Amino acid sequence: MKTYTFLLAIFLLSANVHAQVNTWNGKKCTVVLTYDDAISQHLDNAVPVLDSLGLKATFYVTAYSAAVRDRLNDWKKLASNGHELGNHTLFHPCIGNTPGREWVRPENDLSQYSVARMVNEVRMTNTFLQALDGKTQRTFAFTCGDMKIGDSAFITPLKNDFVAARAVRHELHKINEIDLYNVDCYMVNGESAEQIIAWVKKAMDTQSLLVLLFHGVGGGNSLDVSIPAHRKVLQFLKQNEKDIWVAPMLEVAEHVKTWQSQGSKK
Repeated sequence: MKTYTFLLAIFLLSANVHAQVNTWNGKKCTVVLTYDDAISQHLDNAVPVLDSLGLKATFYVTAYSAAVRDRLNDWKKLASNGHELGNHTLFHPCIGNTPGREWVRPENDLSQYSVARMVNEVRMTNTFLQALDGKTQRTFAFTCGDMKIGDSAFITPLKNDFVAARAVRHELHKINEIDLYNVDCYMVNGESAEQIIAWVKKAMDTQSLLVLLFHGVGGGNSLDVSIPAHRKVLQFLKQNEKDIWVAPMLEVAEHVKTWQSQGSKK
């Protein structure tokens, strides 16, 4: 009886490990690389390294960004090379009536928006992005992590417009724990390559989803990562691709949606 119990325990443990590994296309974890606000340094400093390593990322585009207006063809080329253009609103509104948000311009103060205005601007951005990449499936990223106008979660009337929406919190989640309209991420703000790689290793250890949020890459935003640190992180991901699935947010979100709808039978 003891031998049977022991063998059963080994079988169940093995089955559990197998299921966890197969959760992420046979890899230990998933990493999504996201870049916010449509900054020229993304095109100049991030994309060449991504392309040289064959890694695909998600770029959350604020349509009114100067780098978008001035470099439309570069953003089109980025999409044609397999990167995702995500929706990061038309004007990047944020709640301005809180401490530390003095930089928010009155016309872009989300606290002064109506839900209808936000919905209209977000949908207009989807139309703009479709003109760039021809796609109708898309993901969204909350600006400044702000998710409500007053007491209303403005993503609610937009759920049919997006497969997923990314928030801003330092948390990891296993596939069954992920809320696709509140996907957590780790925001990079001056961390070293070693610190960021430690986040990746934690995701590997816990079979979790890690979404990395970059703003500036070697400049362009006060929330910055150095070019050498950025390159070293991407090289680590490439060197460990047998254990790490790196894909754009849309692809990962569709995988999570399918897995959650089917459960572990997938």
